[in-house]
Amino acid sequence: MRILIVDDSSTMRKIVLRTLRQAGYESAEVLEAGDGVAGLSVLDAGTVDLIFSDVNMPNMNGLDFVSAVRKRGPGPPIVMVTTEGGQDAIADALQRGANGYVVKPFTPDKLGEVLASVLKGVT
Repeated sequence: MRILIVDDSSTMRKIVLRTLRQAGYESAEVLEAGDGVAGLSVLDAGTVDLIFSDVNMPNMNGLDFVSAVRKRGPGPPIVMVTTEGGQDAIADALQRGANGYVVKPFTPDKLGEVLASVLKGVT
């Protein structure tokens, strides 16, 4: 499995990675990008099976990133991992094509629960 983590905070990318490892994804190949533009470049270079994305990022925010990914076709499931916990932000992300939403701070169990739900929905 190839997983892409898109977040402008390298610390948050490491936290998501560590949480994925704790949730049983030790063997997954994890790719990282610091914003939506870099995330699209990673996707241009090869396929990924799952994407985690922040909302608030420079150059291209996570909502625009989700829209850009979905314009390319169905693509991989996308889970938003962000501090934006308002119902409007969640609804906007889901409307644009995100498959799940986790509000920071989160526990490994919460991320694992959302991940299992998202993966169940696409298999």
